[in-house]
Amino acid sequence: MGTDEAVELDVDGRTVRLTHPDRVYFSARGETKLDLARYYLAVGDGIVRALYERPCMMHRFPSGVDGEKVHQKRVPRGAPDWLETVRVYFPRYGRTADELCVTELAHVLWAVQMSTVEFHPWNSRRADTERPDEWRIDLDPMPECGLDTVKRVAHVVHEVLEDLGMRGWPKTSGGRGLHVLVRIEPRWGFAEVRRAAHAFALEVARRAPRDVTTEWWRKDRDPTAVFVDFNQNARDHTVAAAYSVRGVPEATVSTPLRWDEVDDAEPRDLTLATVPTRFAELGDLHAGIDDVAYSLDTLLEWADRDGLDA
Repeated sequence: MGTDEAVELDVDGRTVRLTHPDRVYFSARGETKLDLARYYLAVGDGIVRALYERPCMMHRFPSGVDGEKVHQKRVPRGAPDWLETVRVYFPRYGRTADELCVTELAHVLWAVQMSTVEFHPWNSRRADTERPDEWRIDLDPMPECGLDTVKRVAHVVHEVLEDLGMRGWPKTSGGRGLHVLVRIEPRWGFAEVRRAAHAFALEVARRAPRDVTTEWWRKDRDPTAVFVDFNQNARDHTVAAAYSVRGVPEATVSTPLRWDEVDDAEPRDLTLATVPTRFAELGDLHAGIDDVAYSLDTLLEWADRDGLDA
């Protein structure tokens, strides 16, 4: 162990002071807070693209991932004046929160100094927080569902998206599942995006009835199936961003994939230790995600046909 004196990181011309750099955050391989900071520096373009101008919830682990987890919406007082935030309203509580709004890499490193491991962005952006520009397809395996089933369902998702003329951008969740992100025109509110996502999930289930469940109640779901979790598109629901490290001892990473990698992908091997090399070789596989935004009109027609309400 070092002296654990603070280190100063130069992040694109801004100085971020990192205290307790030698504190072990990930017990499986002994990676530290400084290792976490260096990881986010190594994948900087990718994590900034994933978070850019989105309200972002921080999952903080002040004593490392084996300790207490803090879900932090609000940026605390005393943040540097160059940090950016976006104000969001929570009608259930009648309150607002100024959430982190990443526009540059120094904002990410500031959050790491605040002991943030996971970054959970909204699927809308600062310009209009009530109209999402990202539709999230969350393939969530039930307890007895294997990775091979998740991968089979991912290919069905790909097929339905191609039938819709849409491009989806797959990534590992950092856990047992897969996510597919689709850029959409920011024309619809959360309820309509969720309704479109529900219609899509039903179509995937029709094509893969043995492998897929869309049952709302967990007790009603086949424990060997993949739940296509359309509810991740509801307001204030978030998933870990592309390139976010997960708060587990192995420091797995939610990692972008090419479609032709899905079958061979081993999510457990995509970690804080391995992803920087992959990123250096391949670049950000989601680099083109903002190039085209799609309409939900067809999916909303399917939702009408299936009698889905918002």
